[in-house]
Amino acid sequence: PPRYFNLECSNASFLDTAEPDLPVCLEQTVLVWLPLGFLWLCGPWHLTALFRGRGKPSQVSRLYLSKQLVAGLLFIIAIAGLALTLGEDYGASSGAGSHALVFYVNPIIYAISWMLVVLYQEGVRRREGAVDSSTLFLFWLLLVCCDVFPFQTILRAALRLGEVPDIPRYSLFYASFALELVGLVLSALADVPREAAEVVKKNPEAGAAFLSRITFNWFNSMVVNGYKRPLVQEDLWELKEADSTSQIHRHFHSHMESQLGAARLRYAKKKSEAKPAKDPRPAKQNGVSQDVLMMEEMEGKKKDKKGKKGKEEKVKEEENYPQGWLIFTIFKCFKRTLIESAFFKLLQDLLAFVSPQLLKLMISFTKNEEAPDWHGYMYSVLLVLVAVLQSVFLQQYFQRCFVLGMKVRTSIMAAVYKKALVVSNSSRKETTVGETVNLMSADAQRFNDIFSFIHLLWSCPLQILLAIVFLWLELGPSVLAGLAVMVLMVPINGFLATKARKLQIKNMEHKDKRLKIMNEILNGMKILKLFAWEPSFQTQVEGIRGQELQVMRKFAYLNSFSTFIFYCAPSLVSLATFGVFVAVSSENVLDAEKAFTSIALFNILRFPLTMLPMLIAIMVQVSTETHTAVSICDGTFTWEKEVDPVLKNISLDVGRGKLVAVVGAVGSGKSSLISAILGELHSVKGFVNLQGSVAYVPQQAWIQNATLRDNILFGGPHDSDRFQGVLDACALGPDLELLPGRDLTEIGEKGINLSGGQKQRISLARAAYSHSDIYLLDDPLSAVDSHVGKHLFREVIGPKGLLKDKTRILVTHGVSFLPYVDEIVVLVEGAVSEVGSYQSLRATKGAFSEFLDTYAKEENREQGPAGEEEEVSGGEDLQADCAPEDVVTGTLKREGSIPSTTGVRLRSNSSSPKKELATDLKKGQRLIEKETMETGQVKFSMYLQYLRAVGWGYSSMMFLMYLVQNVAFIGQNLWLSDWTTDSVDYFNMTYPASKRDTRVGVFGALGVAQGLFVFLGTLFMAEGSVLASSILHSRLLHTILRVPMVFFDTTPTGRVVNRFAKDIFTVDEALPQCFRSWILCLLGVVGTLFVICLTTPTFAVVIIPLAVVYYFVQRFYVGTSRQLRRLDSVSRSPIYSHFGETVAGLSVIRAYGHQERFLKHNETTMDENIKSVYPWIVSNRWLAIRLEFLGNLVVFFSALFAVIARKKLDSGLVGLSISYSLNVTQTLNWLVRMTSELETNIVAVERVSEYSELQTEAEWASETQPPGTWPDAGRLQFDNYKVRYRPELDLVLNGISCDISSTEKIGIVGRTGAGKSSLTNCLFRIIEAAEGRILIDGIDISKIGLHDLRNRLTIIPQDPVLFSGSLRMNLDPFENFSDQEIWIALELSHLKEYVAGLEKGLQYEVSEGGENLSVGQRQLLCLGRALLRKSRILILDEATAAVDLETDDLIQTTIRKEFSHCTVLTIAHRLQSIMDSSRVMVLDAGRIVEFDSPENLLEKQGYFYAMTKDAGITTGEATAL
Repeated sequence: PPRYFNLECSNASFLDTAEPDLPVCLEQTVLVWLPLGFLWLCGPWHLTALFRGRGKPSQVSRLYLSKQLVAGLLFIIAIAGLALTLGEDYGASSGAGSHALVFYVNPIIYAISWMLVVLYQEGVRRREGAVDSSTLFLFWLLLVCCDVFPFQTILRAALRLGEVPDIPRYSLFYASFALELVGLVLSALADVPREAAEVVKKNPEAGAAFLSRITFNWFNSMVVNGYKRPLVQEDLWELKEADSTSQIHRHFHSHMESQLGAARLRYAKKKSEAKPAKDPRPAKQNGVSQDVLMMEEMEGKKKDKKGKKGKEEKVKEEENYPQGWLIFTIFKCFKRTLIESAFFKLLQDLLAFVSPQLLKLMISFTKNEEAPDWHGYMYSVLLVLVAVLQSVFLQQYFQRCFVLGMKVRTSIMAAVYKKALVVSNSSRKETTVGETVNLMSADAQRFNDIFSFIHLLWSCPLQILLAIVFLWLELGPSVLAGLAVMVLMVPINGFLATKARKLQIKNMEHKDKRLKIMNEILNGMKILKLFAWEPSFQTQVEGIRGQELQVMRKFAYLNSFSTFIFYCAPSLVSLATFGVFVAVSSENVLDAEKAFTSIALFNILRFPLTMLPMLIAIMVQVSTETHTAVSICDGTFTWEKEVDPVLKNISLDVGRGKLVAVVGAVGSGKSSLISAILGELHSVKGFVNLQGSVAYVPQQAWIQNATLRDNILFGGPHDSDRFQGVLDACALGPDLELLPGRDLTEIGEKGINLSGGQKQRISLARAAYSHSDIYLLDDPLSAVDSHVGKHLFREVIGPKGLLKDKTRILVTHGVSFLPYVDEIVVLVEGAVSEVGSYQSLRATKGAFSEFLDTYAKEENREQGPAGEEEEVSGGEDLQADCAPEDVVTGTLKREGSIPSTTGVRLRSNSSSPKKELATDLKKGQRLIEKETMETGQVKFSMYLQYLRAVGWGYSSMMFLMYLVQNVAFIGQNLWLSDWTTDSVDYFNMTYPASKRDTRVGVFGALGVAQGLFVFLGTLFMAEGSVLASSILHSRLLHTILRVPMVFFDTTPTGRVVNRFAKDIFTVDEALPQCFRSWILCLLGVVGTLFVICLTTPTFAVVIIPLAVVYYFVQRFYVGTSRQLRRLDSVSRSPIYSHFGETVAGLSVIRAYGHQERFLKHNETTMDENIKSVYPWIVSNRWLAIRLEFLGNLVVFFSALFAVIARKKLDSGLVGLSISYSLNVTQTLNWLVRMTSELETNIVAVERVSEYSELQTEAEWASETQPPGTWPDAGRLQFDNYKVRYRPELDLVLNGISCDISSTEKIGIVGRTGAGKSSLTNCLFRIIEAAEGRILIDGIDISKIGLHDLRNRLTIIPQDPVLFSGSLRMNLDPFENFSDQEIWIALELSHLKEYVAGLEKGLQYEVSEGGENLSVGQRQLLCLGRALLRKSRILILDEATAAVDLETDDLIQTTIRKEFSHCTVLTIAHRLQSIMDSSRVMVLDAGRIVEFDSPENLLEKQGYFYAMTKDAGITTGEATAL
């Protein structure tokens, strides 16, 4: 009402005026109410914070006081304004009430608002962790923007009149405006309280103000850091509490429990409806589907072992299983982030449709000569404003989505790990370690990806809908033609997507298979080398790789086809639409507004239409993933058939504090008994009851890649006296002397740098150190020399040992210990045959005394414990392990050869001198080198190397095709712009049909041409990339199989597997895609700039500074991003390594009850990884928002110059230039993203080539071929032979000279580390001579090819290694022998009846690492291998160490009989086994100290005599043997 204003509210249109002034009534109402309304709306949120007032408010800072001061002053100004009006209306001088109501209302509203601001600011100070308020900042911003209009109105009026009409109000307004500006600036600053300063130092995000948060400015310091020097793990910031693994997992877990419960109920209901009364048992879920992710521990053990009756049943189960719970859990868990990101996405989508409308106004402005200039400038400003807002919203949306993806990945990985700790044994057999790790890496990553794009599911349809509405307004019904084309594209795309998915699944299978074999090859590398079996495995891997590449090629073809469609689509759509539009009636003429607005809208449409089918495909992929992948974790089905029980009707009571021995033949179920007690076996009936805590020493020691001390403490506190006592008792003292870092020496993966005996003793020490009540010892004494075994028994296990008051169950083959145990349990074929003390069992003459009589060796031990004690207690024999242990000294005395630093070793490309990191570990302690990381820019040579692998022909053709496509694209648009001028030329005339047809025809032809050229280009790329993949992989495989053994001792397998998994995957899939996108992006950007310069040449001036800024932002970003990606992959390896270690040592971890600690450790490792993933996500946003601002400037300038030069330009060109520039933002963004992706992905080529260029062993076959029958005599001569493991180390064998004649049987003995194993390594040239030579039948072995040598020798190695595959393949991988020969070999190695009893016979599948055979059986298989090879020289490397006496006997007899015509070298632990040798070689510290027949050596009473005495073999007994 005019009364309210008392001023004219003119009705004239605001746009017609020549001056851009708003009507005063608008300025005084809407512009005042807008910011203040916003402020009042935020009231509730701020005031609750104020009155809840949690915790004590932070200290009052200067910034806070300034903010409050500004608000106070503004309050005073508002009151002054009110007073002024009152004074003028009711003062002495004036007539009553002459001012309008607005002069009263506004000051009052303002005054109240300023009081609110004061309260809000206090509220912010009290809010925990808040440094500023986003709502207050937005309020100040709105306020200033709205006040700009009255600002210029008042100023102009004053200038027009030449004087200031109302001085008091004039000065009050400008004073308040100045204060508002100050308020805006202050509200943009972060107010970090003093107590939070530390936190902010560790994580700047915590102290970032609103402006800094939306522009990601707080990340600057990291970027600058990364630009100056390569980032290392220490530079990364601490995680926010909310991002840490433990938080995420706890949160996820709580939601998961409830979802799982609901899912189980649904499932049970469904089942009971589906099959009534058919199954009397309760419907137990069969672990088939996702619920397996996290069944609780007990459930895992109780679940029914249901046979997996073929795969069909499994598939059926899956179908009727409620599949939703995982997705529901994720939604429930992260709903807030999901809602926030959805909101931002919505805003961004809506804004996207404003630009085309502004473009339309802009074009009509250029046509209309009369329009005032300020319209053009306003449109330019609005265009850039909309673009900026869009950028901000989009980046916030992405940030939230990616962080969500990261959290989902984290929660799934943590859940899988936790599951792995409680998974039951039978289901562990279902899946190899490889598959589970794959589940953790690849499949969790998939979830990550899908959740990053989850909102597109609703956003795409929304965008499509809006676009259609706007297009209809432009072109009417002819839009439907374009739409029809688009809709037709969708099923084609969908078809291609499902096809592609099938191929991908196939590819995943090949990949799994290939990685499984690679894993085994790496674990069994030594055996492959000793048996010269590499070629067989190489062909296996190459075979699988061949299939993989076949699938990849198909995939690439499909891909190029879909690319063709992708590129044709927009031009076909616009062709259909425009074609129909002009054809419908001759009145319809295409003008610039219509054409370019439509094109802008079609561009918006293009994205959602291509994304939808892809998204659906990804969703499908993930939905299958969740149940097949995750089901791995806890399927409780047994092997194909119902398995026979390994233990039958066992009843056993062990009294507290007793020592019970378990004895029996191979495969009688001794180890199974221990597993049953541990709860690792599934109990069919009966139960196991344990009272107290458990410690467990497995038969094959499990050692972590940690320091020796950590391996023993196993997470317990360090009590030095107790620790020392345990070390002494376990005879580890002398070993520590040898280790460079004593108990802080790092131990390699699987204890690679320790001898078997040392591993076993550490494992025992771990048990002894833990304060447990029950000790389960699975044959810990077999892997150590006899006198060490005695020492351990006496000091640790026996009646006087450390554990004398504890309950101990000892599985043993050592007959000599039996008299000292409280009770003996005899197992025969899985049942207890007798229980009793040694004496009573001797008397009953049952199975036990048979067992003893087989080894009637303890007769002369009846002297009883006393005599024994005196014999052993001499101090000198404890020097047992003090001679330098070969591998240990080998791998450990690396006296500073490589600067071993605790940090990541950086190989810098710059020539600056490396500063050694101060924190040098004691020299030589590190065995496993930290993974080296290339730093600095990726060398250009890597790109060349990749292009070389692709082939220059392919590369150049590809580039050419893409270039031509781009030219066609620009041509098409210029043609369109020319077409639109027709509307001017034929104004009010009929449009000739021939002209119309030409226009439409050329337009269409250019469109199809684009698609065609891209199709061809992509085809070339596809062929080339498959070629490159094949070349790079075979090069890598070729090298890895030929690398010397030392490499594997110092490199964790995980690192090598990573090259074959992640890096090859990148080369196969990511790189080609990346390369293609990069070229297309580059050409796109160049094309865009070219078109803008063509229309408005002035624009070229702006290109230069923009390019400079662009370049700097890009350089800054790429350095940081690349390093973060590298840190990510380096910090990811430990997650998988630790996971693999955990799965391998599950029974140990569970026995000690240390699951919690391992969960904690896993969380820490994952946190380290998140520390590099999170900044990487932010770095992308940091970059994107900066680039988008640059892109927005391009829009602004192209619009601005178009306005300036509008008299000279025709409207078609203006439309073209601006619609192009609207697209440039996205393309620019992609270009940088692609550049850095390309750099990141090319790192894979770098890593693969790093391993392809390793130093290899000698050639497998050389010019000088030995004669075919060589060695026919089997005579061995060592001639002053010296050897060391690496050039910088000490000699391990120091001048060995001896002559071994044909068919001699030689025993080799010596303390641990005397060089016994090195001797065999030298015969096979696993390590090469330092000087001297070895002759076999007069031929120097260093002169012939490695395979010629290794194929003619045979070894039965210490650890029986088997590969997954058939039994037959394990015996004869090259298929050189007939089945009959194999059966004969099996008969001789006493396995014939076992194998014949198996359902598949020789085709029986051996599981990974031979897990489904007992250690004894594995050893016998190795004997079978040796029997097949029939070579003249046989080496036995402590082959009987892990076998009980019975198997030992079998092996010995077979060897005596079958290898009587051979030269046999036996490295012995048990002296009994070599007492019948023709000669015995005693080694000490790498030299031969005695070499003669056993009889002579015993008479000499030297080293050998002392050793036999330790072993309790008397001279009489020796001669009897």
